[in-house]
Amino acid sequence: MTLNTELWNAKNSPTRTIDIDGTRFAYREFGPNIGVPVVFLHHFTAVLDDWDPRVIDGIGSERRVITFDNRGVGGSRGRTPATVSAMADDAIAFVRALGLEQVDLMGFSLGGFVSQMVVAKEPTLVRRIVLAGTGPAGGVGVGKITPSLLGDMLHGLLTLEDPKRYLFFTRTAHGKAAATDFINRLEERTEGRVDPISPWGVAAQIVAIRRWGAQDPMDLASIEHPVLVANGEDDRMLPTRSSFDLAHRLPNASLRIYPDAGHGGVFQHHEQFVPQVLEFLR
Repeated sequence: MTLNTELWNAKNSPTRTIDIDGTRFAYREFGPNIGVPVVFLHHFTAVLDDWDPRVIDGIGSERRVITFDNRGVGGSRGRTPATVSAMADDAIAFVRALGLEQVDLMGFSLGGFVSQMVVAKEPTLVRRIVLAGTGPAGGVGVGKITPSLLGDMLHGLLTLEDPKRYLFFTRTAHGKAAATDFINRLEERTEGRVDPISPWGVAAQIVAIRRWGAQDPMDLASIEHPVLVANGEDDRMLPTRSSFDLAHRLPNASLRIYPDAGHGGVFQHHEQFVPQVLEFLR
């Protein structure tokens, strides 16, 4: 039976599972089942429910969107990898298990690290790449867990608020309003939500992020795929200069920097970002 994924969206798409070498991976998909699908690779601590509905629904208006939980995260079983390379191996295995011959990648933050590694390992599997709020291996400031970031995380815990409110957005009036809108959008899905990441998963991802920042730089000049690099102008999690570095070192990249925005600039400025991504993917 052919499923009509066009009737689904971020709010109502069912959570499905697929077995990969004995490990169950959770995923969702929706949008027109034509052309090259867009596989989303998400950020530190993120699960399926942490994608901004305005972004994935917007891209799903023209493209088949596939989101999935990394190994050991959210609805997926297994042990969370402690290296970006192992995460990329899982992403490749997931794409292959779905029977897909080629995909476009949308990697945000940690997902951007994984996207770079996927295309380095399996260049023919990938057609185009969007790298948002991310940076290159060994980049300046990449993989650093600073006191200010720890303070934002702790503030979120103490106030029982989502730390993304502080980590992803500027503290200007516009940034605070955008943060509230974003957090509210993440709550639009009320049924079929997955579990949050475990403390063990968080620890493994921190190790992977620190290793990515400490390793030797990759040869990004060998990645000739079209790449769209995007970020806010004041990213405190992964310095915005990392996005300039990526765009400079990737031979076929274009860059979008959004004003009065931080790490979550692509969510804050989704009304500009989504049309830009759709045009890029066309």
